Amino acid sequence: MTTTSPTSLWQPSATLDTLKSRARIIAKIREFFQNRGVLEVTTPVLLSTVAPERYQNPPVCQNGYLHSSPETAMKRLVAAGYGSIFQICQVFRADEAGRMHNPEFTMLEWYRPEWSIDELMLEVGDLMQEVLHCSSPITLTFRQAFQKYVGIDPFLSPLADMLAKVSTPPPDGLDRSSLTDLLLVDQLEPALKKQGGSLFLVDYPAWDPAMAEVDPGPPKVAKRFEMYVDGVELANGYQELRDAHEQNQRFEKINQQRLQDGQQPLPVDNHFLDALSSGFPRCAGVALGVDRLLMLALQKERINDVIAFPNDRA
Repeated sequence: MTTTSPTSLWQPSATLDTLKSRARIIAKIREFFQNRGVLEVTTPVLLSTVAPERYQNPPVCQNGYLHSSPETAMKRLVAAGYGSIFQICQVFRADEAGRMHNPEFTMLEWYRPEWSIDELMLEVGDLMQEVLHCSSPITLTFRQAFQKYVGIDPFLSPLADMLAKVSTPPPDGLDRSSLTDLLLVDQLEPALKKQGGSLFLVDYPAWDPAMAEVDPGPPKVAKRFEMYVDGVELANGYQELRDAHEQNQRFEKINQQRLQDGQQPLPVDNHFLDALSSGFPRCAGVALGVDRLLMLALQKERINDVIAFPNDRA
């Protein structure tokens, strides 16, 4: 006996016209990098080790983990002298679903050896103008944006003043970094959506530097940017950390935090750390969410509208 699935579930969620537009835009992205002499590469999706993150869990498979980013493998190529590279690939984040999220999504990631983060931001802006035809992005520091749109200083404001800005009662015991993350989603991003336009946020607090270099300040900040278009977070870029010892310490700290949060620690990618130790060049890199970019380009409200088969239909 066979069963039939509901009609609404076997069919794709994106229209044929949308998928044709998706293909054209992705082809345009490839042409953008090919015209600039950037090599397209492919790296493994299935990994035996990862770059641990506190709040992200890579899906576990029988033989390892599905990657949440091609970052470590691509940096190994940079360390090996392969020059400027880009990749468009599927990546995976467990337990992420919603209007702007799908557990499997498309990422564009690229690296520019010997570039500064400022040079990379100019290139990101050029790509956005190519795809979205938007105006040149303005730039605000993380501190400036919070002062302008939220009315607090994330580095110095008393925690009581920050708590007063949250629209709904938050959990007890939040520290400054957690409270700032909450206010970013609760207050800053809605304000950026209302404001509209394209924006680079730079000089993020150094309490979560990930794989970015740190400027000792004051204030102490990560050499990192995020790009927002009409309040949608599209891209996350770093002046890449080159110190293998420092990077390993950060991974160890993240795994300790995961244990405190009741999560399992994750195995660290030692091949990546060896690549950093080999003499990683000065480099700027960025990851960009292609599906979100397509949502903006095609004026769609949900990520499912630009994906053939989202998670609930896979």
